[in-house]
Amino acid sequence: MLRTVLLLALAHTASPSPASVAIRRAEALKKLLEVFGMEDPPAPPTHFKQPPQYMVDLFNTVANADGVTKNPDILEGNTVRSFLEKTHSEEMRFLFVLSSVAKNEKILTAELHLFRLWPRVTEGPKRHHFCQVNVYQVLEKDKPDTPGGKKLLAARLVSLQTSGWEVFAITPAVRDWTEDESSNQGLLVTVQTLGGSPLDPPPLQFASGRGHHESKKPMLVLFTDDGRRGASLPTAGFPDLTPQAPDLPAKMPVPQLGRSRSTRSLGRLQPCQRHPLSVDFEEIGWSGWIISPRGYNAFHCKGSCPFPLGENMRPTNHATVQSIINALKLSEGVSSPCCVPDKLFSINLLYFDDDENVVLKQYDDMVAGSCGCH
Repeated sequence: MLRTVLLLALAHTASPSPASVAIRRAEALKKLLEVFGMEDPPAPPTHFKQPPQYMVDLFNTVANADGVTKNPDILEGNTVRSFLEKTHSEEMRFLFVLSSVAKNEKILTAELHLFRLWPRVTEGPKRHHFCQVNVYQVLEKDKPDTPGGKKLLAARLVSLQTSGWEVFAITPAVRDWTEDESSNQGLLVTVQTLGGSPLDPPPLQFASGRGHHESKKPMLVLFTDDGRRGASLPTAGFPDLTPQAPDLPAKMPVPQLGRSRSTRSLGRLQPCQRHPLSVDFEEIGWSGWIISPRGYNAFHCKGSCPFPLGENMRPTNHATVQSIINALKLSEGVSSPCCVPDKLFSINLLYFDDDENVVLKQYDDMVAGSCGCH
């Protein structure tokens, strides 16, 4: 009887309390946020918001449905930020708030995306088929038309026969704005004839922040790099995500507070191989701000590296030597090689930041592509 009571008491002592489980969970989620380069999760949008189609298409171009990078060379840098125009002006003056750009982010390319509306019907003999569109960085907010009040960033001939998106490179202006916030006086767009004469009213108009559907609003797109890079393990293009061996998928994010001895023994007996590891953003509580993917398969490596190591174990030369030393007991304290990832892939997240801007970010070393004995 006493033995039974003692065993029950020990079992009760070993069981983690709800408070300790909550603390461990909070610590785990905080650590996961650090992996994603954040201190706190962004607040979900206050109402349903459709992400810009450009950002959705870009995500589908660089990643598969699980967010795994198709080709690491497609994306310039590791971050793409989109900003919708905030002033809702009817004039062709545009202002974008860039406060969410981190100080350590290097601006690689900045683009102004404007949706070209169907042109107004022009009556009379003088009908223009093309006009010139100029994009200026405003230097003097109240006097943009004075000498020195603006700086030309881009100029292009645009057809008056169609509608659709026009993209203008404005990288120098954005670099100025991120170095000195007070210099951000916005952009000015003008339309003129091929000979340089102003057109009033202009036959060409772009959708503004007011009176047009959100999908056509002016947008600033930044391609940046925050300098975060992963380990120097080999990477590849589109990975084969078929598990190396069938196994029940492990689940994230609730941290396991212990493993049974039988599970550990089983792990040692099985040869080194890759197994599924499902990361579900809805389970974590992040589905409100992450647009895509809803989760991904990180995979994990598990199993033994027994002597002698075969080629199927993908051993390094060092691991082979270590395995021999361990097997022959030639030196004390030398363990057998470990089953670890030897190829890693990046994933991409499409999400809303705290300002409800849509961001596409690539994170290195997030998926175990294959496992080996090292």
